Amino acid sequence: MGILSRASYVVRSKVNALLNRSEDPTETLDYSYERMRDELQQVKQGIADLTTQKKRLEIQKRRLEENVEKHNEQAREAVRQDREDLARRALEKKKQKMSQIEELEGQIADLQSTQDDLVEKKNELQRRIEEFRTKKETMKARYEAAEASTRVSEAMSGVGDEMSDVSRALERAEERTDDMEARAAAMDELQESGAFEDTLSDKDEIDRQLESGRTQTEVDAELETLKSEMGESTGDAADDDIETELDELREETDDEESA
Repeated sequence: MGILSRASYVVRSKVNALLNRSEDPTETLDYSYERMRDELQQVKQGIADLTTQKKRLEIQKRRLEENVEKHNEQAREAVRQDREDLARRALEKKKQKMSQIEELEGQIADLQSTQDDLVEKKNELQRRIEEFRTKKETMKARYEAAEASTRVSEAMSGVGDEMSDVSRALERAEERTDDMEARAAAMDELQESGAFEDTLSDKDEIDRQLESGRTQTEVDAELETLKSEMGESTGDAADDDIETELDELREETDDEESA
């Protein structure tokens, strides 16, 4: 494992620990899914590297095969020229190249087998990742639905934190409203009783009662005067009526005497 790979692993481990402490299963599922995708990517990269290595061996094998053909031509030409020594050397080189080709073929076959095995594992891992993704999305949907249902139930029952705060706010508002209403009623009662005037006046209770008595006496006196005036007016009217009747009697007597 390289330095960068180890650093990446440490970072992922720390992130994983943080996610575990967060207690959010949806984030944990997403993180697990991303880790599986990272592993799949590493497998693909491994297959690509292996394929590259196999291709290099195949290229080397083709070059050796070309050399084998070249040595064959050299041997034929040496025989035609009656140069057995050169023909022997060409055939020896041909033999060496063929041994190298055989060795390369074994290596290529091993790499091909490993590649086939990795491709099979990669396909299996990819299939599992797809299954996990489907289960992950289903689980996330169930969790979110359950979470939403829980929140609604808490809101309806008032046991949630937010609803508890709202309930406490309503209780405080109701208490303050009751206090203000009671205070307003008390102020009205004090106003009617004259308590506010008491606090603004230098008069005590005795002064107020004496003042009230003087006021009542003055009212009674004024009432008596009014009655007296109205009674005198009535008596004068009666005297005028009597005087009129006497005048009429006098006139009647004078007329009789004249006759």
